[in-house]
Amino acid sequence: LAPLRQLSAQESQAQPAPRSWGAVPPTPGPSSFRSALWPLPAFPLLRSRKTSLFWTIRGDREKGEMGLGAVPGRQAAFREGLEQAVLYAKALGCPRIHLMAGRVPQGADRAAVRSEMETVFLENLRHAAGVLAQESLVGLLEPINTRSTDPQYFLDTPQQAAAILQKVGRPNLQLQMDIFHWQIMDGNLTGNIREFLPLVGHVQVAQVPGRGEPDSPGELNFPYLFQLLEDEGYKGFVGCEYQPQGDTAEGLKWLRSYWDRRGRPQAGL
Repeated sequence: LAPLRQLSAQESQAQPAPRSWGAVPPTPGPSSFRSALWPLPAFPLLRSRKTSLFWTIRGDREKGEMGLGAVPGRQAAFREGLEQAVLYAKALGCPRIHLMAGRVPQGADRAAVRSEMETVFLENLRHAAGVLAQESLVGLLEPINTRSTDPQYFLDTPQQAAAILQKVGRPNLQLQMDIFHWQIMDGNLTGNIREFLPLVGHVQVAQVPGRGEPDSPGELNFPYLFQLLEDEGYKGFVGCEYQPQGDTAEGLKWLRSYWDRRGRPQAGL
């Protein structure tokens, strides 16, 4: 079985947040990764990097927005942001865009607004699928845990995301599997990976609960999980969306160990 070869650096996590995205230094050990993941404000820098994924605009940060895909009354803004993201993706040769769902309104009962928000999300996703298909791009849905990361986020479990993808029924909309979020919300990673991997277009990794490197102290056995992804035939990117617990380059020892176990010492490092 082929080892996981396509690793992406989540550069907005790998280094302290810059005052200016244009001032971000190169990721330590750039040859370790085949691409990077960035938010839209980093566009001036991205032109010199291969980019595997970025995400649509969050919306009005001052109002606490975290994406607009499922937010009633914000359909026009979602579509405007999508058009902007597509222009960037084409300029960068980036094949994937994370379509952020957005948050349940402050103070609202999740169960009470779920149906309306899902209806809006489905409408926006069908529109997005058509726009993205014209440019041969893929849209990704990422469940984000509501226990530690964002209590208001609308899309919070792989089951919910898979059901929405099934309702939309477009092949260029796929699942973004962040193992950190999946473990916190549902556990059962072996079963969920096997069940939902056919829908997955991108994987992200971080240790639980600290969101550090895969080999930092925590709940998850990443050597097992990486082997599982290999066994199940995953060939896409693995995004390193973790927060280094110390020096970024030193924190890549987990990657050295991964290649050592596959008889390719220091491969790509």
